[in-house]
Amino acid sequence: MNIIISGKNIDVTEGLREAVNEKLGKLERYFNDSTEVHVTLSVEKERQKIEVTIPMKGNIVRAEQVSSDMYCSIDLVEEIIERQLRKYKNKLVEKKQQAAAFNPEYLDNSYEEEEEIKIIRNKRFEVKPMDAEEACVQMELLGHSFFVFRNADTDEINVVYKRKGNTYGLIEPEY
Repeated sequence: MNIIISGKNIDVTEGLREAVNEKLGKLERYFNDSTEVHVTLSVEKERQKIEVTIPMKGNIVRAEQVSSDMYCSIDLVEEIIERQLRKYKNKLVEKKQQAAAFNPEYLDNSYEEEEEIKIIRNKRFEVKPMDAEEACVQMELLGHSFFVFRNADTDEINVVYKRKGNTYGLIEPEY
């Protein structure tokens, strides 16, 4: 496993680098040697944030944690990643999918079953052609955190979503 650490508005000190390597090094038992773990440490005002992204074949495991102390954020993000990996592993085993990024010993061990995902509501609605800005306005009017719409310019299904700090994101399909 290869941990790549970068900083945004922060100098990555040797102490921070050691803390990240020590804490996320525990994840090494889950992955093979070629797996890359991208870690971004950032500071915004009083917020100490760590983002961890692990690209795997066809999927991405991602977690972020924010607190007033970077070392606390590092500790918490490792727990989140482990929980996500247990859920993902259970899905892999159930569906017998390719698990190339994982260490075979990890896949052979059994772990407690996480809560099963249950869809409790299906919703159908007309997808109206509009631009992204109009979709953001519609999302705000509905009080939702995301909104699915047909992009009037490209005629493709897009999603706008609300981000932290009152900003918006747009998801466009890539074929």
